[in-house]
Amino acid sequence: MTAIAQGRTRRATRMTALCALAVTGLAALTGCGGDEDPDAGTNGVGKLPPARIQAKTRAAADAAPTVRLSGTVVTSGRTYTLDMRLKDDGGTGSVTSQGATFRLLRVGQELYLKADADFWDHTDGSDGATGKLDGKYVKVPQGDPAYKKFSGFTDKDVLLDGLLTLHGTLAADGHHTDGSGTRTIRITGDKGSGGTLDVSLQGTPYPLRLVRAGHAGTLRFSDWGENFTVTEPPASETVDYGKQLPTS
Repeated sequence: MTAIAQGRTRRATRMTALCALAVTGLAALTGCGGDEDPDAGTNGVGKLPPARIQAKTRAAADAAPTVRLSGTVVTSGRTYTLDMRLKDDGGTGSVTSQGATFRLLRVGQELYLKADADFWDHTDGSDGATGKLDGKYVKVPQGDPAYKKFSGFTDKDVLLDGLLTLHGTLAADGHHTDGSGTRTIRITGDKGSGGTLDVSLQGTPYPLRLVRAGHAGTLRFSDWGENFTVTEPPASETVDYGKQLPTS
């Protein structure tokens, strides 16, 4: 090969290498942002109109056999802090209100309430009742006003019906990431004044976080579909209150 031919070959090789570097650099820049599709690799609900997103996430929530719900609910001027695991035939967890914490357990239609002496002192004011009920499961009669008030906290369908609703005109509010790193699409009612709901973009489009309208609380939903059991407490840990339970 002549010197001229060798020079041409070297120049061609350098041009090929430079072109390859340029293409690689352009691909890297494109991958760092730019026109990247925010819905790439997701379940696709982020591309839907807000009303369809709400319908999809509600259907997913209704179909799930279980869920864990935690956060705050403000109703009738009172704030309740919840940490409940719910399923179609029962639920269990804790509720805190006005500094008093109690546990709820529902198995089928049977509802039990368990609290310490501070709770019963606050609601009952009877030293005799406090000693009898402290740390025990109290079976709540279905005809007692307390049953209607507290059983709703253990009822998956009742809670989701009352909570998973945005008010006003629906709109999308961009792509986000929740505390666990799950990618979400956020929808709002009346630009947020009617509530906001973050919906999972990974796997099933479950609701993950709800900010209720009117500063009525913030809730997180997790453990969708993770099975757990609820069983009636042993007789040795259960007492009969003997009169109408306090609901204050």
